Amino acid sequence: MSTNASPADPLATLGALPGVAESVDSVRKAVDRVYGHRVMRRRSGEITSEAALRGARGSAALSGADWALEEVRRRTDFSGEPEARTVGSALRLAAEAGQLLSIWRQSPLRVLARLHLVAAGGAADDASVGRPRLTGEKVDEPLIEAPLPDADEVAGRLDGLAGLIIEGSSAPALVSAAVVHGELLALRPFVSCNGLIARTAERIVLIGSGLDPKAICPAEVGHAEQGRAAYAAAFEGYLSGTPEGMTAWIAHCGRSVELGVRESTAVCEALQRGAA
Repeated sequence: MSTNASPADPLATLGALPGVAESVDSVRKAVDRVYGHRVMRRRSGEITSEAALRGARGSAALSGADWALEEVRRRTDFSGEPEARTVGSALRLAAEAGQLLSIWRQSPLRVLARLHLVAAGGAADDASVGRPRLTGEKVDEPLIEAPLPDADEVAGRLDGLAGLIIEGSSAPALVSAAVVHGELLALRPFVSCNGLIARTAERIVLIGSGLDPKAICPAEVGHAEQGRAAYAAAFEGYLSGTPEGMTAWIAHCGRSVELGVRESTAVCEALQRGAA
């Protein structure tokens, strides 16, 4: 992460970049609208559950398992072919995210290790599960083709990211979530499931920050809807570390939240009509 920011609060410096405030404001207004929907007063739990399912489907699609929503809803066995395992990992991560909110601000590295264990299916006999990769270990991440940082760089940058999270920031939630997402994609700290974990961490930040406390605005839906090519292109902006590139990545993440809001608003409308 190259931001030319002051060491005191680099995330806040990103929040001050030209164009970022507009994205933050647009997201805030969109989130407020869906939270104000009349269905949310009575059936918010159903919206939360549906958002988790749709978010998991979207995240899996970006990792190469682009299944129809009804197939994800219907399926009970995710232990077979690679695509099924990817969808199963995404679903487990969506279920786990809400359980880790209280730990995230105190021990984000512990949370990331837990997310990898969950995504990998609890393979306790695999020494690579639940810890950052070591020198020489290969990484399986089908979408991201950027150069892979070595294990020492990963360790240092993970510590830096954890420090930012623990210290806290005055930056808007969208900015913090976008940086966490982008940095984990850049590092690919585990041997597998890095994209799924990065998007889950983004979700945790959005929920834990208070922007989306009921977890009804699945950014993963928006990332998938904008497409893998747009996702990869926006991520190149993050990797560049330039103000323009960082702004483009944050805007992409903001648009993804807004599309997630649109998805949950449609669910609210369907429930209101008695059609879901």
